[in-house]
Amino acid sequence: MLKVAIVGAGPAGFFAAAELLRKEGCAVDVFDRLPAPFGLVRHGVAPDHPAIKSVTERYDAAAKGAGARFRLLGNVEVGRSLALDELRERYHAVVLAYGAQSSRRLGIDGEDLAGVYSASEFVGWYNGHPDCAAAGFDLSARRAVVVGVGNVALDVARILLKPLAELARTDISDLALSALALRDVEEVVLLGRQGPAQAAFTPPELAEMAQIDGADLVIAPEDRELDPETDSRAARGTLDPLAERKLKALARAQPAPRPGRRIARVRFWTSPVEIVGRGRVEGVRVRRNRLVRGPDGLGRLEAIGQSELVECGLVFRSIGYRVQAFQGVPFDSAAGVVPHRHGQVMREGVPEPGLFVTGWAKRGPRGVIGSNKPDAQETARCLLEAYHAGALPPPRCGQDVEALLSSRKVPFVSYPEWQLLDSLEVEAGRAAGRPRRKFTDAPSMLRALAEGDQGDAERAGGE
Repeated sequence: MLKVAIVGAGPAGFFAAAELLRKEGCAVDVFDRLPAPFGLVRHGVAPDHPAIKSVTERYDAAAKGAGARFRLLGNVEVGRSLALDELRERYHAVVLAYGAQSSRRLGIDGEDLAGVYSASEFVGWYNGHPDCAAAGFDLSARRAVVVGVGNVALDVARILLKPLAELARTDISDLALSALALRDVEEVVLLGRQGPAQAAFTPPELAEMAQIDGADLVIAPEDRELDPETDSRAARGTLDPLAERKLKALARAQPAPRPGRRIARVRFWTSPVEIVGRGRVEGVRVRRNRLVRGPDGLGRLEAIGQSELVECGLVFRSIGYRVQAFQGVPFDSAAGVVPHRHGQVMREGVPEPGLFVTGWAKRGPRGVIGSNKPDAQETARCLLEAYHAGALPPPRCGQDVEALLSSRKVPFVSYPEWQLLDSLEVEAGRAAGRPRRKFTDAPSMLRALAEGDQGDAERAGGE
């Protein structure tokens, strides 16, 4: 029996598990530092996007279909609860699917002022991530600035502007729902340093911004301008399909806000150069850009005109995530990924026996949930080829990992236990007219399992 451990129970980890479990002679154990699985699907996808969350049904089917060949060990942090080497000596292979843990910084003055946050913090907060659930956000500002125009930035803006009654029908955390009920935000300004054709958003997400009840999506004429190359292609009808759909999505925006409505204002060709304030953010100084082509044909941004101040009391940076090094694992700090060949970890150009990688740690923090599937398939294929070639070291330790964790009194969460927690969340949500009310901290989850207390479902929204 081929024994594989996967570190990370998010989309990358579950897609890899599902692919490996298609082989009858394979057993897979998936580890996650949180008690609840599914990673960014649970804690990153916006609460008003339930269709995207439904991918967990496929993960659930793979887990159930494998029976005893699949185990979840939640609430287990590899590198803390047990060492990576302790996994490697118990399995033929270990697949790293630990994702990206931190957000990229802007690198400008004023970034550490009060009122400046990372979008990932805010997303984790409203989704009930245990690391962020108790965070506090001062939403008393009339205007917020979001640096970035990718889908995460649009999620942040949409949650800030969406009517409370609509949010109350989602699985947003109770603490976030209560805080958003008191928000004063009337305008969100999103800053994109490049033009609409180059921006990271996907067309449906931008179009959705124009459908927020009581709010206008505003893009001024000067912010719709295209760089010369894109403009030329548009005139010739030779735009690539994605760029064409992006430009069509712009047509849903208003050139100026209508009276009495909240505003989601997108400013392309605009970069922040400084966040200003005395102890707390009071504004963002920005500068206009244009895209120019050098002699080598490569595009670069060039600042034009004078800077201007966008007054605001709240700033979110949303310019991407960063993968961090994993102790004992090779890491390419320049590329921000674990070096690999088709998913096999490489150490100074030499394959690391029995160690593989998938997801953001493999390719960098980009793509949507579904991007992890072909990525995981490649890694699984590489792993199985190595196994059949006799290139995977056999397990050296006969002690099962559950026995090791029990000896250390680590309260791990199995998949059946997760199913119980899941049912408690759904039950609590049903009583409130919502899809679920999430547990937002590990102690309450473990307590619910230890006590088997239905009353803990009432606390699933966080205490």
